[in-house]
Parts: sequence; structure tokens; C-alpha cells
Amino acid sequence: MKKVIAALIVLFLFACKEKEQKKTPAITGTWKLLKATVIEKGDTLITDYTAGRSFIKIINETHFSFLQHDLNGGKDSTSSFSAGGGSYSIDGDKYTEHLEYCNAREWEGHDFTFTITLHGDTLVQSGVEKIESQGIDRINTEKYIRIKVMNPAAQKH
Repeated sequence: MKKVIAALIVLFLFACKEKEQKKTPAITGTWKLLKATVIEKGDTLITDYTAGRSFIKIINETHFSFLQHDLNGGKDSTSSFSAGGGSYSIDGDKYTEHLEYCNAREWEGHDFTFTITLHGDTLVQSGVEKIESQGIDRINTEKYIRIKVMNPAAQKH
């Protein structure tokens, strides 16, 4: 009887461990930003990221990063580049980015918590971005689509 109880305890622990490990893979991957809506001081700014610029977010099991640049090769007034990343934590639908690296250095060292929803290959995150020392206090909602990974063998030239 003791062996049966011990076996059940071991199975239970493995089941809990497996559930914990499957918690983050739903958001892991590479995501392309389609649209961002920022509400600040009563003004709403909607940015279409499907024309003129590209923004991706890469999320692995422990860290995230983002890269954004214009699609004109940096050769006109739309020239832009931004990047950042760090670790993150997730608890249910609460996703918190711990920004450790950013080309806008005043953003480093801050945490940003978002509510996330995942519907198939669409990820939406919405939350407050607040940095008191910079006067930043806004609601940011971003809509991403998962970038499909090609077979690595097919990418060889």
C-alpha cells in the first residue's frame, strides 16, 4: 500500500511539474506587431505597423526582446530604430516585462505589466506604461501575429 501511495505522489508531482512547464510556451515565439493603440492624457494614437515600419517581439522561456525599424533603410525622415529586452514573468493572463536593456536608456530598470489574451496566432497585450521621472503615464495596447517558423532545412541556400 505504501508503494502505491508513493507512486501516486510521484505521479502527482510530475503532473504539477509538467503543467508548470507548459505555462509559458503558449506565448513563446516570434511575434510581429500589427497595431498599437496608445492613450495618453486623453489623446489616442493608433500606429499601423504593417506599413513603413516593422516591429517584432521575441519571447523565449525566460526573456523577451523587441526590435523596430523603418522599412526605408534609414534613408529618409521616417528613419527609426529601437530595441530592448529583459526577463519577464507570467501569472495567468498577467504578463510583466522587466526591461533591462533599451536604446531609450531612461526606460531601463522598469517593469511593465500587461493583461494578455491569446487567440490562435494572435496575441494582444494591454497595460499601463508609467515612468514618473519621464512624465510617461499611458495605456498601451498592442496586437501581434505569430510569425510562422519555416523548416530550417528549407532555409538553406
